[in-house]
Amino acid sequence: MMITVEIVNKWMELFYLKISEQKAYLSELDTPIGDGDHGNNMMRGMQGVKDSLDKLTEPDLKTTFKTIAMVLISKVGGAAGPLYGTAFLEMAKKCDETQAPVELFSYALEGIKKRGGATVGDKTMIDVWAPVVDILEKGTLSVEQIREAANGTKDLVAKKGRASYLGERSVGHLDPGAVSSQYLFESFIEAGGIK
Repeated sequence: MMITVEIVNKWMELFYLKISEQKAYLSELDTPIGDGDHGNNMMRGMQGVKDSLDKLTEPDLKTTFKTIAMVLISKVGGAAGPLYGTAFLEMAKKCDETQAPVELFSYALEGIKKRGGATVGDKTMIDVWAPVVDILEKGTLSVEQIREAANGTKDLVAKKGRASYLGERSVGHLDPGAVSSQYLFESFIEAGGIK
């Protein structure tokens, strides 16, 4: 299965819909451990992505990924914008070499790690991205596996970002970036990105 422009457009459309449905919930998750604005930030970013992709005429994969990256970096506040933006930028850089989801997501994950300085177990979006890459390397990916990864952040102590100031008190809360990443990968499956 290869990632195509059609799949990416469908993927972003579905992600936009999930974010608009869940923006209040994402901000609610962010309230006890962050700035309480993750949902609104992601919504602003995805509205921008939707508008920008609508304007592209005959885009190729690289242009599509790059457009998504630039919009997310410029429109999404907090750490999420640069991190999501970096992920799509890495995919844009590598998509001439490969269109395989597992390889593109691996490059994206490395970019996120480098940019944010976080690793698995730090209670960040990496706790969803890393398992997704691992599972894809072994075979196929299911919505249940993605949800399990996001839910796994509840018991972790935050070591990065605003939530890290809370230390042990961050336990018992889901990481908002992990949950928005869950929606991202669920949308990817629904868009037909994995067969």
